[in-house]
Amino acid sequence: MSQAASRSIQALVARDYGQPPTVEWVELEPPGAGEVRVRLQAAGVCHSDWHAVTGRLPMPMPMVLGHEGSGVVDAVGAGVRGVAPGDRVVVTWVPSCGACYWCLNGSSELCAEANRGAVDGTGADGRTPLSWRGAPLHRFSWAGTLAAEAVVPEAAVVRIGGDLPWREAALLGCAVQTGVGAALRSPIRAGDTVAVLGLGGVGLNVVQGARIAGAARIIGADPVAWKGELALQMGATDLVGSGQDPLSAVLDLTDGRGVDVAFEAVGSVALMAAAFNVARRGGTAVMVGVPDPTEELSVNAFAFPSQEKTLTGSWLGGSHPARDIPRLEALWRAGLLQLAPLLSHDYALADAPQALQDLLAGRVARAVVTFPDR
Repeated sequence: MSQAASRSIQALVARDYGQPPTVEWVELEPPGAGEVRVRLQAAGVCHSDWHAVTGRLPMPMPMVLGHEGSGVVDAVGAGVRGVAPGDRVVVTWVPSCGACYWCLNGSSELCAEANRGAVDGTGADGRTPLSWRGAPLHRFSWAGTLAAEAVVPEAAVVRIGGDLPWREAALLGCAVQTGVGAALRSPIRAGDTVAVLGLGGVGLNVVQGARIAGAARIIGADPVAWKGELALQMGATDLVGSGQDPLSAVLDLTDGRGVDVAFEAVGSVALMAAAFNVARRGGTAVMVGVPDPTEELSVNAFAFPSQEKTLTGSWLGGSHPARDIPRLEALWRAGLLQLAPLLSHDYALADAPQALQDLLAGRVARAVVTFPDR
């Protein structure tokens, strides 16, 4: 595509690791073959965006942040058949190729091509549709939704119904898929006891995923009191709060037995170890939070054979967006999935840097950038 055919849009740009993101005017090319242009209506702000800024998620810089959103398709490239201009869609961040080993074996969230593009910052053709100050500009894992518009692969968008509000729909792109999906994919059985360590945007969705899966008792742990109150609304039955050690508190609440399934939803190595240790004999600990790639987790090796514990991870909740976003939408429509209570603050795109700061300070559950003029 020629530079002359591009359009200028505003976007939240991370210039380099450790530098505060700023809202900038950037150039966006029209969609190429297999690509879709989305006019964003709402975009979530996630801790993972900050992880990219700090290098905790090592991604190419400079980059347009944002990896969950909702909007309207306004142009499609050659070969696009699944969506058309005017369609309401959710934008997500693992556009699986459908042909690699992992896609063909039921783990599309681990797609080799999607992972390559996230690391390299380029599409299959080696290009990025964005540029800034005459140089290539990357997208957060194929998405880059903290912008007025985004050009993404067709596999990164999923159509939604007309009655799903934009703000709620945006959360389906990451937070809800990741949290609810992790719970539904786990071995939770009806009547089980579950612990969720960390009650941010993802942890709150693990809580309601555990409720949907049939857990009878859900213990939520977080030092921020209002997050605990929100977890009760999502389905938690017990809370571990500020000043309490999650490991000892959860064991006390279960008479020392531990829980059937424990989730870590922060990315803290200490909480990961605690999640493993609060899982009962024969239980499962699921790591959902994203730690620094250089960190290592130390747990007792004897616990694996002697207690038959399982330690596993969850990436995007094990979700296949084309299959699971419609399922989540159906759960919302049936009144089983809560979305609106997760939304605590709206921001204009110009205030997106402040949204990140408020998220880091623990002042928001899920911050959303909206485009009210649309």
